[in-house]
Amino acid sequence: MGINVGAFLGQFICPALGDVVDVNGTRDVFAFKWGFMAAGIAMLIGTFTFYMLKDKYVVTPEGRALGGLPKNNIASDYEEGESQKAVFSNQSLMIAVAVFVTLVFVFKNFVGVNWIFSGIYASGITLAGLILSDSSLTKVERDRILVIYVVSFFVIFFWAAFEQAGSSLTFIANNQTDRNFLGWNMPPSMVQIFNGIFVVALAIPFSMLWDKLRAADKEPISPMKQAFGLAVMAIAYFIIANNVKGLGTSGLLGIKWLILLYLLMTIGELCLSPIGLSLVGKLAPKRFTSLLYGVFFLSNASGYALAGTLGAILPATGDKFKTASEMGLDLQAILDKTVTPTAEQLKMLADKNIMDHYPVFAGFQITNLYEFFLVFVILCGVAAALLFALVPTLKKMMHGVH
Repeated sequence: MGINVGAFLGQFICPALGDVVDVNGTRDVFAFKWGFMAAGIAMLIGTFTFYMLKDKYVVTPEGRALGGLPKNNIASDYEEGESQKAVFSNQSLMIAVAVFVTLVFVFKNFVGVNWIFSGIYASGITLAGLILSDSSLTKVERDRILVIYVVSFFVIFFWAAFEQAGSSLTFIANNQTDRNFLGWNMPPSMVQIFNGIFVVALAIPFSMLWDKLRAADKEPISPMKQAFGLAVMAIAYFIIANNVKGLGTSGLLGIKWLILLYLLMTIGELCLSPIGLSLVGKLAPKRFTSLLYGVFFLSNASGYALAGTLGAILPATGDKFKTASEMGLDLQAILDKTVTPTAEQLKMLADKNIMDHYPVFAGFQITNLYEFFLVFVILCGVAAALLFALVPTLKKMMHGVH
């Protein structure tokens, strides 16, 4: 709740300060520094507040610090028979380093992602493998860790779709959306504020829903809730895909559809994000809690990285066609290969960051916004179906953890 109150305030204050457009419609890109400055100040205040109050509020009822170092754990923190220390051989550590270096090389040179994304993907896979090499793990612990890995994998696709909010969805809000909201032309960078509003509004109702289902012994297990979250995300993008289908290069999407999209995305988030964090805490052996949270957050980071990759396949929106037309170029004809541009014309397009070809994903050309959004429908829909199918197996592997 607190995080999303901050998200709401941040998504209101930063655009209000940084997203400045003059009467001619020209955006002052240098004004964004004030938005970044506001965010920096807020983070400093948050860090200072945490440091001053952690010893009073971030403690157990007995007064012990939450999230303390493992060496400060006591016997009651562990399950009966649970090992208190990880046991890694020198060989497993050396193999982990070799695997990490190899994976970075593979992702960079064969998958084609940059060094940062390669490091994120490689570190998540390597860390997951290293944890499983611990010789002190019991079968129950190993099964529960594998459940965390499966859930972490599917989380990647959710965040890849969710994080379009800060990239492609904002571009669409800027260039091909009627942003008139109750008579106010909302800045495009502020449209995603609805996510924070909906989280704050729906957090308590969702908590009450889970409590009611639990009392009736009908609460779905955590992987089932996360599958619901992925399914809702697929539905959200299916709705938006059908509403951009007839826009062409000059039509405008009604802001109500983006608001509906953020509502459904928020419902999906409430089924998946806090549930996933809670599940890791319940399933992780105490000696690996921090590392397994690290794996889970690396899967989030992988989702953000994939979001950037997928956001890059956004086809040209109306503003690009308008800019090309002002330069005397028929962008549609160039994209359709019915006209061959000269080297000078290609340079003109490149100078305006306009592609002279359709983006490609998995061998398929993305020629319009409808096809772009269908990518997320398919990714999240297939992921949801697979996770639903795996729920009975995952339930057994959780060994009584709900």
